[in-house]
Amino acid sequence: MATTDDKVTDLASAVAAHVRDGMTVALEGFGHLIPFAAAHEIIRQGRRDLTLCRLTPDLLADQIIAAGCVRRLVASFFASGSAGSLHEVRRRVERADPAPLEVEEYSHYGMVCRYQAGAANLPFFPLRSYAGSDLPRLNPNIRKVSDPYGGPDIYVVPPLRPDVTIVHAQRADRAGNVQMWGIVGVQQEAAYAARTVIATVEEVVDEEVVRSDPNRTVIPSHAVAAVVHCPGGAHPSYAQGHYDRDNAFYREWEPISKDRDATLAWLEAYVHGVPDRAAYLEMIGAERWAALKVSPRLSQPVDFGRRRLAEVGGRQ
Repeated sequence: MATTDDKVTDLASAVAAHVRDGMTVALEGFGHLIPFAAAHEIIRQGRRDLTLCRLTPDLLADQIIAAGCVRRLVASFFASGSAGSLHEVRRRVERADPAPLEVEEYSHYGMVCRYQAGAANLPFFPLRSYAGSDLPRLNPNIRKVSDPYGGPDIYVVPPLRPDVTIVHAQRADRAGNVQMWGIVGVQQEAAYAARTVIATVEEVVDEEVVRSDPNRTVIPSHAVAAVVHCPGGAHPSYAQGHYDRDNAFYREWEPISKDRDATLAWLEAYVHGVPDRAAYLEMIGAERWAALKVSPRLSQPVDFGRRRLAEVGGRQ
């Protein structure tokens, strides 16, 4: 039954309500639980001039940039899931074809520190990992400051505060308590750094399910604005316990991405040509989707215990 704190909505409504032109949008998920369905809905709604924030911009970045949604990319480690290059990103950066792309590059840890600073409302975050790197020369936002305790100068990065962070997860309750397991990247930090959080999930579960295993709650309800039931929302990446990574898709993207016309044709067929994620999964085919299903591998139960009531008058 819906309650006053029910945050469940559909994906089109969530994007329409919370993602606007010119915003800074973080789409996070470190190889796992990548919010592809949300990115496709942003493309479908024709958002423009976005700043996209992402550790390891991969196929998602290639697609949303090719669609003309992104003006600026804030990211670390450009890669196509170990299956080739990001040719749309390369066209933009190397030849400004068909338009230039502003890029602000950090290390993985630099991006993590930026989100942490944003989440904690800090003016910057110190880190040592840029010693010997060319990145400080290429990125003026990576700076050095004096150690107030007398040590050597240290590099710092500025806070990152997205207007919207979008994550995909295995499950959430209707109030917005989001639970994840498997590889968890920087989703929690990116969520707390953002003004608004949208969570797409494989399952919407009862509150009792979340309360039975509270340590899996990576993002609690007070940080979440919208919950979207979106099975298959991470394809072609994977959702631990639900479906495997579609490695063939990553390999197939290489020749598509090399040809801009082929890239636009793919977007027309698989994004603009379908109304939602369910229709997208039908497009990729039942046989292919079934081949990605995984067998159960249950973890051992955990006993959280319960306080015993003091016996009064022989009764508990």
